[in-house]
Amino acid sequence: MEVACFDDRFASEKLRFGPLGKRKSRKILQQVNELSKKQYVTPYVDRIYAALGEGDQVFRCLDIGYRESEALTVCLKTDPRLDDLHSDPRFQDLMRRMNFP
Repeated sequence: MEVACFDDRFASEKLRFGPLGKRKSRKILQQVNELSKKQYVTPYVDRIYAALGEGDQVFRCLDIGYRESEALTVCLKTDPRLDDLHSDPRFQDLMRRMNFP
């Protein structure tokens, strides 16, 4: 299965803007969703949803990461792949709950 590792290549500029990248990202998300029925999957897939412009799914993953104290949540405010979300009230609420300035 192609979902062994969730690294930055899934949310890279190539995947973000190219049609092939979007198809590949959606295929990866489908595999991740199937895998999540059998084992734990990190909410880090929020970066893939962000690259696809799927804000509701991003915030679903971010909330899960927050509730599970996922280590990667400490990078939310500085991760450039999430910059487009900073003006969303849900992002501001999450930052407040995490006690980020």
